This record gives sequence, C-alpha cells and structure tokens, in this order.
Amino acid sequence: MDNMDTVSEVIARLRGEGYTEDFNLQHDGLIWTIGNKKIAHDEFVIDRFYRFEGNSDPGDEATVYAISSGKHNIRGVLVNGAGIYTDNMTDEMLESLKIKK
Repeated sequence: MDNMDTVSEVIARLRGEGYTEDFNLQHDGLIWTIGNKKIAHDEFVIDRFYRFEGNSDPGDEATVYAISSGKHNIRGVLVNGAGIYTDNMTDEMLESLKIKK
C-alpha cells in the first residue's frame, strides 16, 4: 500500500479490497459483529499486516491485520494496539494464526 500513513487509511483500502468484516478476539477464536459468529483460530490466515509506530506517543502504535478464511468465505480486519494498550489475548491468538506467504 503506497502512501498509507494512518490506520484509518489502511482500513479504508482493505475495505475496498473486500476485507469488510471487523474481527475481535475471544479466548478461543475470532468473532465478528454480523451475526455474532465465532471461528476457531486455525480456520484463518493473516494475509498481510501493517505496523504503525507513534513518533511521540506509544499509545499511537498499532498493527492492522488483513485476515481471511477460505473455509468460511470471509475477509476482514483486526486491529491490535501496542505498548501499554496491547491486548495480551490478541498477541497470544495471533501467534497461533498462520501468516500467508
């Protein structure tokens, strides 16, 4: 993604590419708001990710993940904060997800 400086710009671009769902983590999988459905972590792959580092405020750090599931024919976005705002559950779950090469 060229010239993407903010989290919102990356999310907007990913939405345009079909990553339309907003994913959130639970202890045993990803959920999304439409239908409040849950999918196990081994049914997804991370297609790409984008890191943002705050120049002066660690609270501005975040990683945006483009996630898909062929099994469930769904694509969406997961945003993980950084620094003191990092969700430990997010980090643990992301370690178990496969990054597509």
